[in-house]
Amino acid sequence: MAGQSDPELSLFSAEELEFIAEDEIVDIVPNLKMGPLNFISGDFGPFIPQIVAQVPLWLAVALKKRGKCSICPPQWMSVEKLTQVLEAERNSQEMSEQLPFHYVEISRLLFDHANDDISDAYMVRSLIEDIRDVRFHKVETDLEAFNGRTIAVKIKNLSAMEVNIVISVLSNVHFHYIISPRQLRR
Repeated sequence: MAGQSDPELSLFSAEELEFIAEDEIVDIVPNLKMGPLNFISGDFGPFIPQIVAQVPLWLAVALKKRGKCSICPPQWMSVEKLTQVLEAERNSQEMSEQLPFHYVEISRLLFDHANDDISDAYMVRSLIEDIRDVRFHKVETDLEAFNGRTIAVKIKNLSAMEVNIVISVLSNVHFHYIISPRQLRR
């Protein structure tokens, strides 16, 4: 799909979407004792060694980089769950609602910063890429039906990355089919 590889066609860069996704809450297992941390977005902690704590992804990554915790991958990032999601995606015309809105960005951040915390990381990465490919193909197929006379397109359960691409494609179509002809008549 064009927007998948062409950053000029999307509204947000992959880095901007990752930044937004970093507010998602994840579980960590700290290996330090520390009182609660107070941030504008909320209070997190106290942190007790080997006791699971919930923190935003950005804080989990920061603590992981300093060797202060391990990150617990979300339940949806297991081989079993992703295999089920892939089957559901392949067997249905609809997008599965079993993945979070920022699944692409969350998985990328975890692969980059906590790969050692993900069991069977290679298989998990492969399954996520397969799911992404199947979903992007569905989006592409849905958008192929879009023409100058289409009033609306309904695509449910898109991820943030997919929404970003769809909006940019539809903006380009809107310009080429609706705005450009009007400007040419002037």
